[in-house]
Amino acid sequence: MQLILILFVIMGGMGLSVEAGLLGPLGSEVGELWATLSIFGVGAALTFILMLFFSPRNCPSFFVQPSWTLLGGILGPVYVVILTITVPIIGIAMTMIGILMGQVAKSLIIDHYGLFSTQPRPIDRQRFIALAFIIAALVLMAQG
Repeated sequence: MQLILILFVIMGGMGLSVEAGLLGPLGSEVGELWATLSIFGVGAALTFILMLFFSPRNCPSFFVQPSWTLLGGILGPVYVVILTITVPIIGIAMTMIGILMGQVAKSLIIDHYGLFSTQPRPIDRQRFIALAFIIAALVLMAQG
């Protein structure tokens, strides 16, 4: 089961690279914020349609959830604007390596302290070395 989930996240990562490739030219033509709005508008419409057919009808309201759990709604557009601005300048590969480095570094901290109600997973030597390899990839990409 874990292998299947790993394959899913790899496919998701590939999708993000495609999204970045689409956002760069779109942002250059219509502006970064309009490109971001279009991506989230299409995504919201698709999610709404999927909710109509596949979401349980007795779901608790998200209004009763802790407000901090909704912060992802702010982080998503920030991420997309960053992609839209950086891809035309530094390229998809460099943008994705930089994002990956930020994701892994922050994820290690979140895992280590068990933030956001996650199971704590201490930063060990292997995880630190993995981050070092990603940093090395970023440095090598920047020199190329």
